[in-house]
Amino acid sequence: MSAHTLTTARRTAPAPFRALRGFLALDAVVSGGNGLAYLAFPGPLGELLGVGRSTLLELGAVLAVFGLAVGLLATRPQPPGLAVRAVIDVNLVWAVLSVVAMELWFEPTTAGYVWIPLQAATVALFAGLQFTALRRLPG
Repeated sequence: MSAHTLTTARRTAPAPFRALRGFLALDAVVSGGNGLAYLAFPGPLGELLGVGRSTLLELGAVLAVFGLAVGLLATRPQPPGLAVRAVIDVNLVWAVLSVVAMELWFEPTTAGYVWIPLQAATVALFAGLQFTALRRLPG
């Protein structure tokens, strides 16, 4: 996904879709960037957060693919509602499972106890913004 693709799609999108596409693009950048960081630095980040290296590699792969998919969706002038709803649902499940995993499976450090709920709240915020923008679309 190039800057040119996003710029061109932004100019050709009907006005009601611009906010939704912007929230999807932001989600793609944050999720994809987080995934790439987990893939590139699983050892140091795992130690910092108190999450296993292999777990971060797996999460990184999932986030990188998710970020790419959401980014491609954001380039569509009128993203399909069903696909957007799937992104919202995945974001909500991710947010809940992050906190559950922190309490049940991970042994977070102090940084992990800050980072995990913070990223869960960010993902939940993306879901809320995307849901609100989707509801405001015509039809």
